[in-house]
Amino acid sequence: MKYNIQGGTLPVVICELEAGEKMVTEGGGMAWMSPNMNMETTSNGGIGKALGRAFSGEKMFQNIYTAQGGPGMIAFASSFPGSIVPFEISPDNEMIFQKSAYLAGESGVKLSVHFRKKIASGLFGGEGFLMQKATGKGVVFAEFDGHVIKYDLQAGQQIVIDTGHLAAMTSSCSLDIKTVAGVKNKLFGGEGFFNTVITGPGQVWLQTLPLSNVAGVLRAYFPTSNS
Repeated sequence: MKYNIQGGTLPVVICELEAGEKMVTEGGGMAWMSPNMNMETTSNGGIGKALGRAFSGEKMFQNIYTAQGGPGMIAFASSFPGSIVPFEISPDNEMIFQKSAYLAGESGVKLSVHFRKKIASGLFGGEGFLMQKATGKGVVFAEFDGHVIKYDLQAGQQIVIDTGHLAAMTSSCSLDIKTVAGVKNKLFGGEGFFNTVITGPGQVWLQTLPLSNVAGVLRAYFPTSNS
């Protein structure tokens, strides 16, 4: 499979497949394709796997597209202005994604729910209890909000992140929360009570425009009900 990401801040990934190659996406992920791409809707691993994907922000059923009779083409577009990032998944390079980040991937990549080990991280960390874990072997495409900045963390090295800006991290990283110090800082600092802390070793990808932040800004312009 060969791919090309185009579109700048309104990105699309265009995949060129050899005959018999497959791509997997959730329902509605396909933007356009050549006529020889065959679609099959499946739970892709049974009801347990389907429920796990639903908990992590994806749809229960997935679509598998196969190039039949020769080379094929299929494109997957982002659902929000931002970035599409490719990741090469292997047993030595498993990834943790923010909820709903999965866009599409080769059939050798498996998507499952990733639970926070610490309840406090899920309650206050801003990312929720459930994230997505990509395992197996192959290329997977994830969509993130805004631009994406990547950091390489050494063992024990940390980065403190405001709520919602965590896009992805390698599974070797750990995640926890940190309370903002000082009552005035908590009440009037505008950054909330908690920050997310990522500890290396590993790599972390941060997004500049979390959708939750956009919703908060736009909420002030929505008319309120008088009822």
